[in-house]
Amino acid sequence: MKFDFGVIGDPEEVLLREIRNGERAVTRGVAAAGRGLKADWRNQIKGAGLGTRLGKTIRANVYPEGTESLNAAALVFSRASKIVDAHERGALIRSRDGFWLAIPIAEVARMRGRGNKRITPHLWEQKTGKKLRFVYRRGRPSLLVTDGEALQRSIADPVRWQSSASRRRRRSKVTKPIFILVPQVKLRKRLDLDRDANKWAGRLPGLIVERWKD
Repeated sequence: MKFDFGVIGDPEEVLLREIRNGERAVTRGVAAAGRGLKADWRNQIKGAGLGTRLGKTIRANVYPEGTESLNAAALVFSRASKIVDAHERGALIRSRDGFWLAIPIAEVARMRGRGNKRITPHLWEQKTGKKLRFVYRRGRPSLLVTDGEALQRSIADPVRWQSSASRRRRRSKVTKPIFILVPQVKLRKRLDLDRDANKWAGRLPGLIVERWKD
């Protein structure tokens, strides 16, 4: 039996072509894994009831930027990493000053300060021009309340009030809770980001091989 061996094409060119194919496959595979992990983290955050806004803080970047490489890597991260981490760990949150955490009630929680900052007692007073009063409740969370005025109609006089004087006589002081004060809050663990990260790490070799064949 006779065999003839020969080289088709330039060996160096063939090798360079395979290296380029490998660089393209690795970079595209890593990018696909990064996109998949980003989507899964966003869906997990939304499914945990934390809203789409927090989910949109998840980003995915591929390095090196603007080129293909056998050493390509994807970085998936959150632009609100402290918040996401707290919900993943079930963190215990305490006041920075060591006193109280001020938790706004439902309608107050929707208020925002300048730069879309979360509402605080100080910002609330600035925004409304009203003062908050501390109310201590033994055995229950304390409160920050505001003493406002509200109109109340007299049962004996159901007709429409005719004068501002009569309106003033029927005004009564109403104390309204604005913030609940607690020493600390234990968040419930809502996220398991490692689960999705491990899933896409396991898929990465297959994603690279698929793109090497293209």
